[in-house]
Amino acid sequence: MRDKNLCVTLIMRNKNKILIERLDEKLKAFADAKDVKVPQRGWIYAIRKTLNMTLQQLGSKLGITPQAAKGIEEREVSEAISIKSLREVGRVLDMQLVYGFVPKDSSIEKLVERKARDLAKKIVLRTHHNMQLEDQANSDTRIREAIEELTQELKTELKKSLWN
Repeated sequence: MRDKNLCVTLIMRNKNKILIERLDEKLKAFADAKDVKVPQRGWIYAIRKTLNMTLQQLGSKLGITPQAAKGIEEREVSEAISIKSLREVGRVLDMQLVYGFVPKDSSIEKLVERKARDLAKKIVLRTHHNMQLEDQANSDTRIREAIEELTQELKTELKKSLWN
């Protein structure tokens, strides 16, 4: 039974690693997009004006009034627009909506590493504090080693507690 549990654990670890690698690969396409600045009046307005298209024309293509088309532009600027609406506007402008997320840490793997290290530090330093109170403190080297060991374990097992 113990061998079976170990096998299941190893399979899950490998599955997590593969899922992270695959997602990182997909998100790479968005890496440069993090530097793109949204125009002050929004993409829809900027594209419409660049194409010399009126609100009447945009509204007509969308099957709505010019006032409703203006409302779409305003909702984009206020970030209250739906993905469905953005996709529809893109369609009538002969464009494709592309959206995604760019990890602030540059990859999902690095995000998991940072979260695991933060949690490991918190756990190890809390334990270290308690041991200090009992006059059983560890050396700085041992604390760093414990943080590193726990970081690797948390990262490998992808504990749900990383996200608390």
